[in-house]
Formats: sequence, structure tokens, C-alpha cells
Amino acid sequence: QVQLVESGGDLVQPGGSLRLSCEASGIHFILYNTGWYRQAPGKQREFVARIGNDGMSVVADSVRGRFTISRDNGKSTVALQMNNLEPEDTAVYFCRADGNGYIYWGKGTQVTVSS
Repeated sequence: QVQLVESGGDLVQPGGSLRLSCEASGIHFILYNTGWYRQAPGKQREFVARIGNDGMSVVADSVRGRFTISRDNGKSTVALQMNNLEPEDTAVYFCRADGNGYIYWGKGTQVTVSS
């Protein structure tokens, strides 16, 4: 059974930092591309960042310079370091893994940026 389990979401003040982590099980992690998406209330899910199985990464324009994605193939984890958080970053953050024609999603972790 494939599972993606996110952790690290929290309430943080504007300008603060959080580190999200996603642990995968049930897949050969090293073969999969991984990424983070987010969904704010009343909005569609949107792309945040992606890191491929080749280690190449890309981030959305809205978070470039503030968010960094990384992965640890030995631990089957993908992380999202979020700095200088803004209220507009408030959303549920979802982990995604795709490969071999399959797409898997985690259940999400809530990030709230508010003073």
C-alpha cells in the first residue's frame, strides 16, 4: 500500500519559517518525481515545487527565493523549507509522487500564516 504522509504544518507569524516533510512508503522512491502543491480555502490546488528523480528542482514564481525543495532518497522523504512566510502562503500543503504512470497524493498538512 502506497502512503505519502506529510508533517510539519503549523501556525506561524508572517516572516517566520517552517519545514514540511513527506515520508513515502510502498513505492521505489528513487524512481519517482516528487513535489509539493497547496490549496487555499476557496481556491484550486496549485503547484509549489518539484524535485525530479534526477535531483533537478523547480519552484513556482510565487515562492521563488523563499521556498526550497529537497529529497533524501535513503529515507524516502521530500522536504519543503519555507522561509519569510506570508499570509498568502496559508493553505493545506500536499505531497505528490509520480512515476511509472502513477500519481500519488498525501492527505495534506495545514500551514497558517497569521499574526
